[in-house]
Amino acid sequence: MDILNDLVAWFADPAQWTGGAGIPARLGEHVYYSLLGLLLSAAVAVPLGLLTGHTGVGGFLTTSLANFARALPTIGVLFLIVLAAGIGIVPVLCALVALAVPPILVNTHEGVRGVEPRLRDAAVGMGMRGHQVLLRLELPVATPLILIGMRTAAVQVVATATIAAYVGVGGLGRYIVDGQARQDLTMMLGGSVLVVLLAVLTTLVFAGLRRLLVAPGLRQAAPQG
Repeated sequence: MDILNDLVAWFADPAQWTGGAGIPARLGEHVYYSLLGLLLSAAVAVPLGLLTGHTGVGGFLTTSLANFARALPTIGVLFLIVLAAGIGIVPVLCALVALAVPPILVNTHEGVRGVEPRLRDAAVGMGMRGHQVLLRLELPVATPLILIGMRTAAVQVVATATIAAYVGVGGLGRYIVDGQARQDLTMMLGGSVLVVLLAVLTTLVFAGLRRLLVAPGLRQAAPQG
C-alpha cells in the first residue's frame, strides 16, 4: 500500500505536470517518436507488402527477412546505430522502424494473398486492370489484417520507445532511466504506468480505426487479432 500511496502522490504532485521534464512534455515526446516511427514503418511496409502480395513475386524472401528482423534485439540495433551515426533521434527511429516493419509487412502481404482467387477472377471479368484489382478489391479485403499488423507494431513501438531515454532523447523512458539511476522506485513505476496507459490507448485507437475503415461485413468475417 505504501508503494501505491507513493505512486498516487507522485502523480498528484503539481511539479510532475509542468516544465520540460513534466508528464505532458515527456508524453508529447514519446508520442512523437512513436508516431513518426510507425508512419515511417507503414510507408515502407505497406506498399512493399501490397506489391509482393499482389504480384506473388518476392513474397517468400520478403517475409523471411521480416521474420528474421523480428529476432533482432532492438536495444542492440539502437546502440549499433548510435556507434555509427551518433546520439540523436535517428538511431531511435531506425531501431523503432526495424521493430515495426515486420508485423506490418507480413500482415499486409498475407492479407492480399488471402483474397479468394474467385473474387480476383470476377474483378478481372468486370474489366478491372491490375492496379484497380489491388486498390478496389484486394486492399479493402486485406485492410482488417493490415490494421492488426499496424496495431501490433504500434503497441510494440510505444513500449519500446522508452529506449530513447538511453541515448538522451527523452520520452516517458526518462522516468524509468532516471528513476533507476536515483533508485527511485516511485518514479520508475510512474513512468511504467504511463507507458502501459499509452499502449492501452493505442489499442483503443486502432479498434476505432477498424470500425471506421472496415466494412461491417468484413468486420464480422475478419480475424480480431
